[in-house]
Amino acid sequence: MNDAHLHLVVNHFPIIGTIFGLGILIAGLVLKNNSVKNTAYVLLVFAAIFAFISMSTGEGAEEMVEDMPNIGKQIIHKHEELAEKLALLLYATGIFSLVALYTSLKNHKFSKIASYITLVLAIGAAVLGSSVGTSGGEIRHTEIRDNTVNSAVENVNSNSENATDEN
Repeated sequence: MNDAHLHLVVNHFPIIGTIFGLGILIAGLVLKNNSVKNTAYVLLVFAAIFAFISMSTGEGAEEMVEDMPNIGKQIIHKHEELAEKLALLLYATGIFSLVALYTSLKNHKFSKIASYITLVLAIGAAVLGSSVGTSGGEIRHTEIRDNTVNSAVENVNSNSENATDEN
């Protein structure tokens, strides 16, 4: 298994784990259930761990695909920049999740504040994760790129004009 394959295997977990962790954390806060919140904290820590693994394999994956046709270095660079920001945000979310988990287990007076800080970080990570996932998908899935529809229409129009000119 090479870095590109490993990257494709693990890169979904930080995004999906964050979304599930966020949903479970919201449920725990609404229900005022520490067990549910603690589950969310653990899931958010795992999302941060998988973000580290994904970042570790990203460079190798880039090396393998950057010179392929229809894959520009600009698309990869955009994805890389967004992924670096997401990783930092997930690391912070993971750290605050550990703090929130500790304060929750110890019934510390700061557990509620730690919960809300973790919530805000997880919301930011989920939103940014959506952009990272989309930019990563655009690397190999040209059909989801914003300019794909416009390029296809321009190609059809220019082909129609060329055919008309030839007649």
